[in-house]
Amino acid sequence: MTDTLFHTDCYLQEFEAVVSQVIPEVNAVILDRTAFFPGGGGQPFDTGTIISDNQKIRVSRAKNDSRGLLHILEEGQPLPESGARVTGRIDWERRYPIMRTHTAMHILCGVIFRDYGALVTGCDMDPLKGHMDFEFESLTGDLIAAIEKSVNVEVAAAREVRVQILPREEAFQIPDLIRTKINLLPPHIQQVRTIEIVGLDLQADGGTHVNNTSEVGPIRITDYKSKGKINKRIYVVLTA
Repeated sequence: MTDTLFHTDCYLQEFEAVVSQVIPEVNAVILDRTAFFPGGGGQPFDTGTIISDNQKIRVSRAKNDSRGLLHILEEGQPLPESGARVTGRIDWERRYPIMRTHTAMHILCGVIFRDYGALVTGCDMDPLKGHMDFEFESLTGDLIAAIEKSVNVEVAAAREVRVQILPREEAFQIPDLIRTKINLLPPHIQQVRTIEIVGLDLQADGGTHVNNTSEVGPIRITDYKSKGKINKRIYVVLTA
């Protein structure tokens, strides 16, 4: 198992690791520890570099599959050997905007759950933009304007964002921990990571986040659409 450093330190940009497995058929390596996020929960994967024997090898993506957390390397580059000591570096110019965006989604989710009791039915994001689906029967321009105002109040409140990893039994004692319509946490996961925006939102989550809502910056709701009878999509954009 790879030690997922991003679960406890979202700001880690460089780390040392050992190649635990080489998978040449997909041009990938598995490391014993990593700060590369493999994607999931609507958050995109990380990119970056692995440095081995003073050679920079481009990581085109990180990805989870049945073999483990893969670091897919660009074609035409030599694969490090199993047991090699390497340095990993995250593309911070990509990661940090994604962290801001993911936290923005939690602010949006927290405000809508608090004020309207609506659950999340889907989410997807890219750096500085994304959309989230909710169980709303209807949305209006006035309601969207009110939601946008409320989420920016929470940004300006500079709320601390806390990360905890709890035993599953303890975590599921927390009311409303799962904010999605369907519980996506399989039974074999016995340690549950939670993200708390203090005073606003607390839910299970595996992605990377900023430490304070003030880092998110202004949130604009640019559009909203009906995706079904009780499924409405809200689009957000952040400033660069």
